[in-house]
Amino acid sequence: MLQAVLLLPLLIFSLVDTQGGLETEAKPVNGTSPPTPSYEPWDRYRLPDSLLPEYYNVTLWPRLHVDEHGMYIFTGNSTVVFRCVKETDLVLIHSNKLNFTTYSGHHAILSAVDGPSPPAIKTTWLQVRTQYLVVQLNGNLVPGKSYQLFTEFRGELADDLKGFYRSEYYQGSELKIIAATHMQPTDARRVFPCFDEPSMKAVFHVSLIHEPGTVAISNGMEIDTVNVTMNGFGVFQTTFQPTKRMSTYLLAFVACDCSHMRTDERNKVTIRVWARREFITEGSADYAFKVTGPLLELFETFYNWSYPLMKYDQIALPPSSAGPMENWGLVTYSEAAILYHPERSSNKDKERAATILAHELAHMWFGNLVTIKWWSDLWLNEGFATYMSCLGTSKVEPSWNLEDLMVLDAVLDVFVDDSLPSSHPLSTPEEEISSPEEINALFDSITYSKGGLVLRMLSDFLPDSVFTRGLAAYLKQFAYSNAGYSDLWKHLQGALDQTKGANLPAAVHDIMNRWILQMGYPVVTIDSRTGDISQKHFLLDPESVPHRTSPFNYEWIVPIKWMKNGVPQSQHWLMNKTAQHEAMRTEGAEWLLANINMSGYYRVNYDLGNWERLLIQLKTNHQIIPVINRAQILNDAFNLARAKMINVTLALRSTQYLSKETKYLPWEMAIDNLDHFFLMFDRSDVFAPMQTYLRKQVEPLFRYFKTITSNWTQLPSGHTDQYNQVNAISLACRVEVSECQRLVLGWYKQWMRLPDSNPIPPNLRWTVFCHAIEAGGEEEWLFGWDMLQNFSSQEMVHALSCTKEPRLLERYLKYSLDPKHWRLDASTTIGYVATNVAGQALAWDFLRSNWRHMVNLYGKEAESLSEVIRKVTKRFSTEQELKQLQQFKDDPSVTESESAAAALQRAAKRTTANIQRRPKIMQSPQKDGPPLQPRPARHRPRQTSPGTDTGSRTVCSLNTTS
Repeated sequence: MLQAVLLLPLLIFSLVDTQGGLETEAKPVNGTSPPTPSYEPWDRYRLPDSLLPEYYNVTLWPRLHVDEHGMYIFTGNSTVVFRCVKETDLVLIHSNKLNFTTYSGHHAILSAVDGPSPPAIKTTWLQVRTQYLVVQLNGNLVPGKSYQLFTEFRGELADDLKGFYRSEYYQGSELKIIAATHMQPTDARRVFPCFDEPSMKAVFHVSLIHEPGTVAISNGMEIDTVNVTMNGFGVFQTTFQPTKRMSTYLLAFVACDCSHMRTDERNKVTIRVWARREFITEGSADYAFKVTGPLLELFETFYNWSYPLMKYDQIALPPSSAGPMENWGLVTYSEAAILYHPERSSNKDKERAATILAHELAHMWFGNLVTIKWWSDLWLNEGFATYMSCLGTSKVEPSWNLEDLMVLDAVLDVFVDDSLPSSHPLSTPEEEISSPEEINALFDSITYSKGGLVLRMLSDFLPDSVFTRGLAAYLKQFAYSNAGYSDLWKHLQGALDQTKGANLPAAVHDIMNRWILQMGYPVVTIDSRTGDISQKHFLLDPESVPHRTSPFNYEWIVPIKWMKNGVPQSQHWLMNKTAQHEAMRTEGAEWLLANINMSGYYRVNYDLGNWERLLIQLKTNHQIIPVINRAQILNDAFNLARAKMINVTLALRSTQYLSKETKYLPWEMAIDNLDHFFLMFDRSDVFAPMQTYLRKQVEPLFRYFKTITSNWTQLPSGHTDQYNQVNAISLACRVEVSECQRLVLGWYKQWMRLPDSNPIPPNLRWTVFCHAIEAGGEEEWLFGWDMLQNFSSQEMVHALSCTKEPRLLERYLKYSLDPKHWRLDASTTIGYVATNVAGQALAWDFLRSNWRHMVNLYGKEAESLSEVIRKVTKRFSTEQELKQLQQFKDDPSVTESESAAAALQRAAKRTTANIQRRPKIMQSPQKDGPPLQPRPARHRPRQTSPGTDTGSRTVCSLNTTS
């Protein structure tokens, strides 16, 4: 009976209002134009507090084939039951890009659930800017009474990964379509009219109509699937269990031709992992299936709350650009995010799968069970899931040392962004975040990586029992509801107060509000001669001015864990901008090191004498210093030099000890920081002596891995050693260690002789492909191109840009815009070519010449355009390049795109800074460090591969949509 009730409106809808395109503008109804824009409720982005939703009945029918107009569409109907809280004559409900069926000239039907009939509808219209369906009434709704609003609608099943979208892939030569959803943060309104704010929680009853040969999945377990006839075609209709009370952005449904792995053995929770049938058959989903159960048990214990649903579905979807999304009970991922095959996937792929799985699973409680009140506190959801993803993965993969890897990745990801005057606080005032554009801008490295690091710092200075008990109390009070950061601080403080002997120098909220309500972070300076300590806001450009004031005058309460000569000392708290701590005075050869294990979110500077003693210690016995702090010293030194707080030669001298270093964390940090020098100098005569110095540093590492892998015939046993093997080969080939070039070219030619048997280990494929193509010629490039046509490989997409041959790079750029080569994405390919010094100018010219084509391809405000501008201009450091940037920015075809114009403005600022910085670095005085002075050269240095092998870096702080 329920299916028939839900199906009837769709049968009616399929016969009416089906011509033409989708409605995107407000149109008059009843011959009445929408009211003139004013400061009315429908002109504000936030919903009024007069109505609260209780539950929805939603039926949707996605079409997996084009209609007579050449479009992929979906049709549907929705009934929302809501309670009137305050007297009002207005129903505002979010709607975006939906075309509505009209009844008696109106877009909706309003009726009573209890009490008398509601007032008649006066007029309805679509308010496009603020994305509302506006229903104006002839009288007022009665507080305390419930009403229901029925609508029928049609939308486009677009390929933009928003709302209800289509995902495409080929099975042989056949194009296959998947209908899937991604609602976060404000795209549920593109699927059906709804109160689309996180605090407007409700229960959802979902029914999905889908084609034969497909399955339907949603948040709840399937209740029933029946055969029905629609427009003369036989289809299926699947209904699902009602959801728990939850926010609109967590709703999900998928219609696809997929298979799954399944277990019913875990505490009555059914765990399923879905993917294309061939991936299930070959075992690519096995690892995700294997770790989900243990992670679920771990989080249930940690949160002290059983997973509240009957099933936990996860599905891998094409394309690779689809971000993971924590929909409650149906988590969606890209195939590249969670599928892992031992014979062709790298250990990085395995780690990425585990950490992403853990990140999304952590959200089932922190985000889904208890949800933020408004998007201005997004960091609380995402930062916590980032931190928990590493804790969770560390339990299921204890040998990986995930927490240190999280710190490395997060620091490299966020510390630079958060040291710019344009940064923002973790928690932004609500009034600053209202439009969808403002909300989407919050999904950045600050929210994810800084949020994770700040919560890691909090958990580090709180006793473990306090952190877990406070969190459990928080979840218990706000289950199925909404809360904010102040609620979390309150419960943590309560747990602290109940713990005998546990105390802090200030209340939890006093400490933590300084880290979340002001942007940036401090640099703590310690003078070991006097014991003086000070802090100040760290800015990469010391002359810049933050674009916002701080409620705490940029002063933090800083926990300082430190050691003296390798011996940990009692933790010290820096409560003010300056202080004195007698214990931090040193004598003779003593050295001190602050921020042990990088537990605090700050940088550290020292007096010159302590810096010198630290460098001596690194050169004599670096293992006395914890490995993560060896990485910290390198990163702090380079960034303090960029901020003109220490001499750049001191930063460069911190790399001298690397000839003795074999661990991944310091090498990855060094390579990331040295990459700036490659970018600035690989087109100058400074590059040759720089290559010579780095060759001396990396050759011992290269020989070390040759030895422990039995002359490259085995993989290192350690997880991070496998990463560092990639660094050793990548950097050695990059600085022209001849044995490295022979090694990679030999592996590649062996593959060329037997194309069906690739001898290159998956971990090494990108770096071997790239450097072999770089060292080879046209034959190697054409073989790589043929392999790309036969096997979709992101490694090869990147590696083909490594050639030194300009004509091959020009051909590759042209291919990127040819629709026949569907495996290539133009913006990605152009960006890859630009990272190659031989392709930099070619990519820049190609982008300018084909700008209009790119705009037509992606849309004028597409993020891809901003990103390709960033990549192509990253190396710019001359007056001529700055002039070209200004000319391009003034082009009318560019000025019509606000995001592109902004990206070019940022590029111009970065280029100006590079111009100013470049000569100063080249002329810096030396002190037994790497040579930087230009030397007369008989020939220009060989062109090198694109930048650092970023493919080797772990992903533990996730910069994704979720």
